[in-house]
Amino acid sequence: MSNRVRLLVAALLNGSPVTMSPLRISYQTECFPAGSIANGLAHLDTSWDDVLWAAVTVGRPNRHYVFRHGDASIYEAIFRWSLIRMSLEQSGPGSRRLRSTSAARTLDTTEKGWVSYFIGMTFCKLFAARLLNTPWLLHLDVFRQYLNLVLNGRSRPDLVGKEHGTGIWHAFECKGRISPPNDAVKQKAKNQADRLVSVHGTVCSLHIGAITYLRGDVLQFYWRDPVPEKAKPIEIPFSGSHWRYYYAPVTQLITANQDYQKRMQSESGVFLPVADLDLEVGIHPLVAVPLFHGQWEQAHQMALRSTDTLARAGYQPDGLAVRAGASWSRQFEDLYFSEG
Repeated sequence: MSNRVRLLVAALLNGSPVTMSPLRISYQTECFPAGSIANGLAHLDTSWDDVLWAAVTVGRPNRHYVFRHGDASIYEAIFRWSLIRMSLEQSGPGSRRLRSTSAARTLDTTEKGWVSYFIGMTFCKLFAARLLNTPWLLHLDVFRQYLNLVLNGRSRPDLVGKEHGTGIWHAFECKGRISPPNDAVKQKAKNQADRLVSVHGTVCSLHIGAITYLRGDVLQFYWRDPVPEKAKPIEIPFSGSHWRYYYAPVTQLITANQDYQKRMQSESGVFLPVADLDLEVGIHPLVAVPLFHGQWEQAHQMALRSTDTLARAGYQPDGLAVRAGASWSRQFEDLYFSEG
């Protein structure tokens, strides 16, 4: 994390508590089949808690921006949350729209590119979880050892997602843009998603092109799923051990603190504060026990069997939960510049 980002994030922690309002994201759905979700214009009511959960569980080993050895997953989690905080804000506690920050708008072209890409994956994950009942998303880079030649090309999807409790898989190509997409961009995203055929022998049901973009400075979302076109197929293997890429950032963050690790194995509602980011993260005991023993598939299966229990206790379907502090509803740059 750069010194500039550290200063910006640290500045958020000053000020009096505020009441956080729900977030609202406008979106457009096109060409989805009957029985999935309705096509047309709508909005999604969500929260900073959901956004931060999506950011830390999108399932990508981020080799370019975090340490590759030691406590890599801890830095991964902090990096992802810091990117969100530097890039997006509410205008104030009563505002419901997410907007681009001044800090994000002053990045150079290359920086804007990788920030937009990460934002695109985060909100694809959020919409998939909320509207398609598909919280389990992994990046295709997880399977690089099997697909190295395929992944060296650009025409491929970014993510594969598993529906909660059904075993159905979907393919997602995620794009992030600083302006509304034209028809060519929409079609390109769709064509890349088309290439994924099956996961461990299960044919993908939906092949979605998703674009997170800014209209003015307000974040919006678009996705489509027209009839797939013929393309060179991608078939990937899958085993339960691959869920480690999904859970590792949160799991290692907590296991670095033995007191919280011990408590989370036996108590619901225990949350670890994350220094300098004004948020806290927790794992429900039913899922924490197998995770802390490196039993990735068992943790996944336990979450599937415990849907109602997790929901009643305030956790996401995967057994994780992130809680944003009050500073997340405050403007980013105002706090930074107030420090003088």
